[in-house]
Amino acid sequence: MFTGIVEDVGVVASLSPLRAGKAIAITTSLPEEGMAPGDSVSVSGVCLTVTKKEPGRFTADVSTETLSKSTVGSLKPGTAVNLERALTLSGRLGGHIVYGHVDGIGVVREIRPEGEARVFHIQADPSIMKFIVYKGAIAVDGISLTVSTVRSDGFELAIIPTTLERTTLKDARPGVRVNLETDIIGKYVSRYLDAAQGGGVTLDFLKTHGIA
Repeated sequence: MFTGIVEDVGVVASLSPLRAGKAIAITTSLPEEGMAPGDSVSVSGVCLTVTKKEPGRFTADVSTETLSKSTVGSLKPGTAVNLERALTLSGRLGGHIVYGHVDGIGVVREIRPEGEARVFHIQADPSIMKFIVYKGAIAVDGISLTVSTVRSDGFELAIIPTTLERTTLKDARPGVRVNLETDIIGKYVSRYLDAAQGGGVTLDFLKTHGIA
């Protein structure tokens, strides 16, 4: 489990083929004593397990499934990635609960200035958009962010200078693909309502519960 607060921007050092997937080596300034084989680490929003740790770098195996459903499959040596170690029980939940299980891939369609910030318009599939709400939380490449606008073709985020400086978003350009993970709470609520109503929320259901 993660919080979406990026600890370091690492760099892909190498990608090696495995029988079912790839082994990815990443250079990082994260403390060596704070990561060991078997530990979980978020790599641009994808939860991976450390298989080898060396000074200044670590290696993780990536399954074929993960390669096909995230941007990890398109990473190349030299690519920057957001890194976060798993949350400890004594740690602060500075962002929101992030599992590192990518729901899908979005595409940055526009980046425009707004005061000191930059507004990102990200296009996403309807299967993801149903869980996105105004002022709700979403993880974009492992970064905990707040939705500023919900659009018919996606959503917008107002990114402050500190977040831009400390993550890979500072180098993002229109057309880049990003990993998206929606808020787990919304998924559970949707699942509960679908089960309770046999497929969705109706007007009668809302009236019964004093909502409409």
